Amino acid sequence: MIASLGAAIAIALTIVVCAGLPLSAMDLPIIVAPLGASAVLVFAVPSSPLAQPWAVVGGNTISTLIGVWAFNLFPDITLAAGVAVGGAILVMSLLRCLHPPGGAAALTAVIGSQGIHAAGYSFAFAPVAINSIALVSIAMFFHRMTTHSYPHVPALTPEPRVPRAFHSSDIDAALEDMHESFDISREDIEVLLAHVERHALMKSQRR
Repeated sequence: MIASLGAAIAIALTIVVCAGLPLSAMDLPIIVAPLGASAVLVFAVPSSPLAQPWAVVGGNTISTLIGVWAFNLFPDITLAAGVAVGGAILVMSLLRCLHPPGGAAALTAVIGSQGIHAAGYSFAFAPVAINSIALVSIAMFFHRMTTHSYPHVPALTPEPRVPRAFHSSDIDAALEDMHESFDISREDIEVLLAHVERHALMKSQRR
């Protein structure tokens, strides 16, 4: 319920904030559709690395720039769309701002309206970057009011009552073995495992 309320307020206020921009005169939307997906991440899973401020603002803005570049470079819309989304994933990964709605932002720049195409690279800044900054700013205030951590700061690792069965290097080795990407930071994994270990110890002591 808190996430739903936060997303509703943030999207509405983002529209209010951006309504003062002369976007309608340029046939541009006041708010872009990928921001709805950004709101889901920012309010429903605010601890996710994909939902952090740099991921939202950088991911959406940079991906839109990639989309505009692909549209200008490739006359075939099918090729442009594929290159836009694939290129957005690559650049977001390299710049550590991976954000799933960025793929939609890149695609919007390719298959969007004539007004979006006419705006060119400026579309990435108004409305996309302004939308993203407004959403993140509102989210920071909302999460602070509801006592949530945003931008996310990993919780403190609980002090072990006995020597820990694993070390930080073991987590790194396990992640390397799996060759997978997870929607959780390495620091949060360590805290989670420490809590699991603590609860397992408490359970064994009660027996």
